Amino acid sequence: QELALKSLGNEGLFLFSSLDTNKDLYLSPEEFKPIAEKLTGVAPDSESEEEETPDPDGETLSIVAKFQPLVMETMTKSKDGFLGISHVALSGLRNWTAPAAPMSVLFAKQFKAFLPPKNNLDLGEPWWIIPSELNIFTGYLSNNRFYPPPPKGKEVIIHKLLSMFHPRPFVKTRFAPQGAVACIQASSSFYYSIAFRIHAEFQLNEPPNFPFWFSPGQFTGYIVLSKDSSHVRDFRLFVPNNRSLNVDMEWLYGASESSSMEVDIGYLPQMELESTGPSIPTVIHDEDGNVLASRVPSGEPIQFVFEEITWQQEIPWQEAAHRLEVAMYPFKKISYLPFTEAFERAQAEKKLVHSILLWAKPPVPLPVAGSGRTLRETVLESSPILALLNESFISSWSLVKELEELQSNRENEFYSKLAELHLEKYNFPVEMIICLPNGTVIHHINANYFLDITSMKPEDVESSIFSFSTSFEDPSTATYLQFLKEGLHRAKPYLQP
Repeated sequence: QELALKSLGNEGLFLFSSLDTNKDLYLSPEEFKPIAEKLTGVAPDSESEEEETPDPDGETLSIVAKFQPLVMETMTKSKDGFLGISHVALSGLRNWTAPAAPMSVLFAKQFKAFLPPKNNLDLGEPWWIIPSELNIFTGYLSNNRFYPPPPKGKEVIIHKLLSMFHPRPFVKTRFAPQGAVACIQASSSFYYSIAFRIHAEFQLNEPPNFPFWFSPGQFTGYIVLSKDSSHVRDFRLFVPNNRSLNVDMEWLYGASESSSMEVDIGYLPQMELESTGPSIPTVIHDEDGNVLASRVPSGEPIQFVFEEITWQQEIPWQEAAHRLEVAMYPFKKISYLPFTEAFERAQAEKKLVHSILLWAKPPVPLPVAGSGRTLRETVLESSPILALLNESFISSWSLVKELEELQSNRENEFYSKLAELHLEKYNFPVEMIICLPNGTVIHHINANYFLDITSMKPEDVESSIFSFSTSFEDPSTATYLQFLKEGLHRAKPYLQP
């Protein structure tokens, strides 16, 4: 390592390390491949591990990409005119104004990856297309990377689709939960409607610049395809744009994994793929195998009339989306309502509001990862916490920026006051708050402080409010349970009938 640093310098070693995926200080031909393609401008034919080669006479599906770039004014750094941020750092983001491939034609059979496994045919039951390989124990993948690893198996079709937006998609995010999950939304004799959710991200910069990670909150969508995947009736993939912020961004400022990193959030109006119509065959044969009609590449497509699909079983899209969200985030086995809706429900049910206020959306980026992600992947997923929250609380999570907007909107004074009471108690990066239905905060704790005390020995914790319970092995679960119970205790005088 010292010799490499002496030979290459910091920046050179940084680039070398980003290519040296197995960290053996040697570049194999496979590891050098991204640089070879960059220098020669020629990409060899992909040898990705697709399960089977599509039939060249099989049906093809035309897909269009729709993209509106990130609204720069929604980034928090824009408030001071991106002061102190080099133009080079944001160059990949500023230059990304259109999809890499506005249109693509794929074989219907390539979408076979979206079909359910044989042992999982229940409506709404999630399965993993691309399993998540990360958890609280494995940590996260390196930030010091520019080029995605070659996709394998079912990753191939996801990679092809996301490459329509940008040439460097990573089908597995650096942080959990990564991967892609799906469930059957509707079923007929010959067709499925499959809902899916994908966690993926893009690397917007290339050497000699430092990495810039662009991580949409999620890609979701649906595909209607025949049960043998020979025909795709409809396909749509998109980044939801119904919240005021839907993208995390992180970029490095140095030539090592430990270099300082800037984080920000922003709003992406549109990132969407949509089929132009059903998949169609290039050739039609009669019963004897004779060609009845064909389409030349430059000619008009063959005209078809497709039968209408009659669904025998189906569940609402919202239910399918929720099942996928819970698969990715088990802590959402209980509902986390929008901020104002949570207080309306709490008033109706005479319950307390358990509110989580975050600077950035889940998944929370570095340097906030230790607090937001640790809470999500341990405490909030534990059975005792889920049971108590379900029984005695209405839960909600919100972004600081959303509550700032709500506070400044004087059209509804009650909502504005609710937001103000929350923001008064907020400290970066995550604040857990318990309050009455009228917004009065009766208990709160910062995520960093919570993690600090749960990492201490029980005898070192001074406050009895956060004392450890011997009934749970995990001190984090025990302490959060105590936090919730203390909130209930303090609320008793206010919730008496």
